[in-house]
Amino acid sequence: MAVEKTSEIKAKEENKNLITSESVTEGHPDKICDQISDAVLDALLEEDPESRVACETAVTTGQVNVFGEITTKANVDISNVVRETLKDIGYTKAKYGFDCDTCGVSVSIDEQSPDIAMGVDGEDKNDVGAGDQGMMYGYATDETEEFMPMPIMLAHRLSRKLSEARRNGEISYLRPDGKTQVTVEYENNQPSAISNILISAQHPEEVDNETIENDLIEKIIKRNVPENLITDETEFLINPTGRFVVGGPQGDAGVTGRKIVVDTYGGIGRIGGGAFSGKDPSKVDRSAAYAARYAAKNVVAAGLANRCEVSVAYSIGVAKPVSLWVNTFGTGKVSEEKLSNWLQESFDWRPAAIIDRFELKRPIYRQTAAYGHFGRNDLNLPWEKLDMVKDLKNKESVKLL
Repeated sequence: MAVEKTSEIKAKEENKNLITSESVTEGHPDKICDQISDAVLDALLEEDPESRVACETAVTTGQVNVFGEITTKANVDISNVVRETLKDIGYTKAKYGFDCDTCGVSVSIDEQSPDIAMGVDGEDKNDVGAGDQGMMYGYATDETEEFMPMPIMLAHRLSRKLSEARRNGEISYLRPDGKTQVTVEYENNQPSAISNILISAQHPEEVDNETIENDLIEKIIKRNVPENLITDETEFLINPTGRFVVGGPQGDAGVTGRKIVVDTYGGIGRIGGGAFSGKDPSKVDRSAAYAARYAAKNVVAAGLANRCEVSVAYSIGVAKPVSLWVNTFGTGKVSEEKLSNWLQESFDWRPAAIIDRFELKRPIYRQTAAYGHFGRNDLNLPWEKLDMVKDLKNKESVKLL
């Protein structure tokens, strides 16, 4: 008896690559936590831009726990921030499995460790040290207008549209929790087709699977995925278990920082060891990752590479990075050594300089806590600007390989 070959086996036999990325809606338990942590950060920065914040959140059935280390002059009602964030996400009724008005909220906050403060506070702000050790990565590719990998951009787009259809009532039965996943087929490192699309959307018990499948394919997928990438072999998987009634914190516990692949590049390109949400910009987990994305994007936009990954590493309490290097995956128009040198000449990688250049002491973070921190053309994010392209092109014109 012949066994039908899977799409993965077929792609391998034809020397093609399949790359998959996922996204989640703002009602996913982990994303709830990211948004609460960043909402707390924004509230603190709005009153005191010098706030030092490491805010974590955990959610489970009927309960939100906020904890961490915060040093600030701001006076913020954290419990109120939590409830307003949940309300905005859409958890407003007990039948959704979580209710912003009736859930329990506990807050356990200490001050930042004085041992860390010694390294990141000082009179000379230019010599302010990194808030932690670690390595950060930024990535960019020319395969989409956002300079992002196509699988993660499509997954984010579908998640956002799922949420929009819920909010505007076009698919009124949808509930806040949801996940998307897109598998793109690549030929010669360029997207050629979509192998499969998966959407899991929370819904009430009385809505049948056929209705959900039809609505999500016709109103979400077909309206938002490039028609030329959908083939006769493209597979649509809608609520593949057959049921997604129990969702949100009732279905799964959530924790801040557990979706860092969703936050970054969807598994294409490396990611650093730290999450973003709930951290003030003195934490290089956040600010240096933004700077690395900025550098990689400007390299690609300047035409110096088709793909670029920038890595930067820091020591806690030390201002200058301990290393910086560039990987162009063989697509560079100049050597990686030259690109590394040019980036160090064109950009000040000290934490205080990054904070000043991008004005990171502003309350701008809650909006990044769902649907990705990069490639966000819908937001005016400073690390997505292309204002270093001219300088890099000028350097290239001096001497090519």
